[in-house]
Amino acid sequence: MTDQNRLSADHAATILSDMQHRHIVVIGDVMLDTFVDGSVGRISPEAPIPILAHQSTSHMPGGASNVARNLAHLGGQVTLIGVTGDDGARDMLLHYLSEEPAITAHLIADPLRPTTTKTRFMAKGHQLLRVDDELARPINGNSLMEMISIIQATLDNADMVIISDYDKGVIQPPIMKAIISHPKRDMFKVLADPKQPQISLYDGVDILTPNLAEFDRFCLNHNIAIPDSIDSQVIDEIAQNLLSQTSINTMITTLSADGILVSQQDNPPFHSHSFARSVFDVSGAGDTVIALLGAAFSAGASVVDAAILANIAAGIVVAKSGTATVTPGEILAANQQIPPFEPGHLADQIKEWKAQGDRIVFTNGCFDCLHPGHIWLLQTARAKGDRLIVGLNSDASTKRLKGVHRPYQNETDRVSALAALASVDAVIIFEEDTPIELITGLNPDILVKGGDYKADEIIGADHMKTIGGSIEIIALRDGYSTTRLNQS
Repeated sequence: MTDQNRLSADHAATILSDMQHRHIVVIGDVMLDTFVDGSVGRISPEAPIPILAHQSTSHMPGGASNVARNLAHLGGQVTLIGVTGDDGARDMLLHYLSEEPAITAHLIADPLRPTTTKTRFMAKGHQLLRVDDELARPINGNSLMEMISIIQATLDNADMVIISDYDKGVIQPPIMKAIISHPKRDMFKVLADPKQPQISLYDGVDILTPNLAEFDRFCLNHNIAIPDSIDSQVIDEIAQNLLSQTSINTMITTLSADGILVSQQDNPPFHSHSFARSVFDVSGAGDTVIALLGAAFSAGASVVDAAILANIAAGIVVAKSGTATVTPGEILAANQQIPPFEPGHLADQIKEWKAQGDRIVFTNGCFDCLHPGHIWLLQTARAKGDRLIVGLNSDASTKRLKGVHRPYQNETDRVSALAALASVDAVIIFEEDTPIELITGLNPDILVKGGDYKADEIIGADHMKTIGGSIEIIALRDGYSTTRLNQS
C-alpha cells in the first residue's frame, strides 16, 4: 500500500494555482449553521442540565453552501444549486452567500419546507447541544422541475460537479439522472459526497467520498459483513467489492483521525495519514475535504495528489472554530517549509538575472493566509517582467501595520506559501514599516502595487523615477481580504 503525506512545494503550488477560476457546480442540500456561544457556570435547579449564559450568536453557510464557500476561498468560480424554504433563514443564507463574489447561488424557495438550520450551543469550544430545524423529505413538483432545468443549463460549461448530499431531500434519482445523463457529461467529472445507503443512487459518478459511518451504511445495505478488527487494508478490500457492483471507479474514504484512503478499481490503495495537530471543531471539515478534492480534480490533479492536499486541508480546518474554510497559503505552508532569500544572496542573484537581460519586478505586502486575490496579484505582477521579487513584512512589521492580532500566519509560513508559487522567484523579509530600503537596495526595473493608488502615493516611487524604472498599479480581485476570510 502506497503511503505519502506531502507533495513537492512547486507541484502543490501548481495545482492550487491551476484551480483558480475553474467553474465548479455544487448541487445538494444547503443549510444555515448557527452557533450560540456562551459560558457555563452552574447547573439548572430545574433539571440536571447546564445553564448557558449567552454571549454571542453567529451564522455561517452550511452543508452544500459551505462546500461552495470553501471552493470560493480556494479560487474557484462556483455555481450553487439547492432548495430552501421561503423564510428568514433563507434570507440570512442568501445574505452571507452574497458576500462571496465567486459564488452564483440558484436557491429555489419552496414554501412547503423550512430552510434546513443546524443550531449548535457552545461553551469554550465544546458543543452542549445541537437543534436541527428541517424537513428531510424529497423535493417534488415545481421545485424538482425547476432544479432539473437549472442543472441542465448550468452544466453546459462546468469544469467539475460536486454532489453534496446530506439526505435532506434534494439528491434523488431524477436529480442524479439530470447530472449523469447530461449531453456534455464527458466534459466534466462528478464527485459525490454520499449520505444515503444505496450506492446504486450514485452510480455513474467518477468519485465517491464516504466517511466511515457512510461506508458502514453501504456495507449494511449490501449485506457485507464488517470484521471486528478493521484497518485500511480491510476497508480497501470492501471498497473494491462495492465499486465492482457499480460503474464508479474511485472511492475516497475519510477515516477521521486516520486520514484518507483512496480505493480504485484495478489499482493499489493509497493511504494519506492525518495532518491534524490539534482538533478544536470538526464542524464542516468534511465539506472542506470535498471542496479541495473537487477543486484539485478540476485543475487536473491526480487522485493521489488531490487526496494529499485534501488531507492537509482537513488537518488545518479542524483546528478552527465553526464551519471554517482554508486558504491556499495555509495549505502550502503546511505542505512544506521553504526559507527566504538572504539579502546578500538575493543581491548576487539579481546581478545574475540582470546580466542575462531579465527585467526585475518587485512587490511587497504581508500576504497573510495567501488567498486567491494574492495569487491573482502575483501572477499579474510576474507577467510585467521576467523575475518577481516579493518583499514580505516580518511578523513585527505586520503587527504594527495590521494590529496586535495579526499576522494569522507567522513569517516562516508566509514565506513558504509565497516561495512555492511559480510566479514568485524570490522572497525576502523586511523588518521596517515600509520596503523603501529594499527598493533602493535592489533597484528593480518595475515596482508593482495592488489596489487603488496613484503612482506618486506609492512608497519608492521617487526612487524608481531616479533610476529610470516604472510603476505598475494592479486592480485587486473583489471579495478577497485576509480579515474577511478569517472572520467568515
